[in-house]
Amino acid sequence: MEDKRILYVSSEVVPYLAENEVSLMSYDVPKMINDQGGQIRIFMPRYGNINERRHQLHEVIRLSGMNLVVNDLDMPLIIKVASIPKERIQVYFIDNDEYFKRKATFSDEEGVLYPDNDERAIFFAKGVVETVKKLNWVPDIIHVHGWMASLLPIYMKHYYKDEALFSETKIVTSVYGQSFEGTLDSEMINKIKFDNIPHEAITDIEIPNYENLIKAAINHSDAVVIASENITPSLTKYIESLGIPFLPFTSKDKFAEAYTSFYKNMLA
Repeated sequence: MEDKRILYVSSEVVPYLAENEVSLMSYDVPKMINDQGGQIRIFMPRYGNINERRHQLHEVIRLSGMNLVVNDLDMPLIIKVASIPKERIQVYFIDNDEYFKRKATFSDEEGVLYPDNDERAIFFAKGVVETVKKLNWVPDIIHVHGWMASLLPIYMKHYYKDEALFSETKIVTSVYGQSFEGTLDSEMINKIKFDNIPHEAITDIEIPNYENLIKAAINHSDAVVIASENITPSLTKYIESLGIPFLPFTSKDKFAEAYTSFYKNMLA
């Protein structure tokens, strides 16, 4: 993967958040490509439970300062950056006090999902793309991990469809068993439609539960990676029915070869 540019967009990444299936793969895969000489960037939200001092996050003034519109509201975008120790991997953090200041990731102390998770996901998707545009860094592949990042493929295929920078970029979505209970805000589909994204492209999000969000992401991806052994049979069947390239679940000891080959086939 020498010199190939891969942008990893993830809900969670170690060492900044606790270890789980999404956060570990969002570190292991970029590290593997980095070790092979690929050029990578990682983007994640700057949740309030990330220790900025310990991880040496600092704001990138030249990238911060723009406002993103979410459901007709102007929300300031703050970009922070850190390096994963010993790996020479830069991680960019999408931040906004309104959306990401609170001291947890997706839900409160009672385990109740934050009511604005839908808007946080919209802000995150737009924030990633706007920052990559400012960096003027053209990814060959964008690889999406975790449901908080699941709107990125939709925005890439509609909202940013005329951006020449991404005309050759392929989008891969990893599908995990790690989900959330219940649904996000029932108005989510209307907030996405506010950005002139056609209703028929996102009908899955009429009921914004985990599976439907992932289906909407898959529908706007060029390829899919099944990243968990325990994804639901209905999701597996759905992926198989679409006829797009997909990588079946691969155990940790074999994933490097499988992912590399999968990426190369996508770029062939």
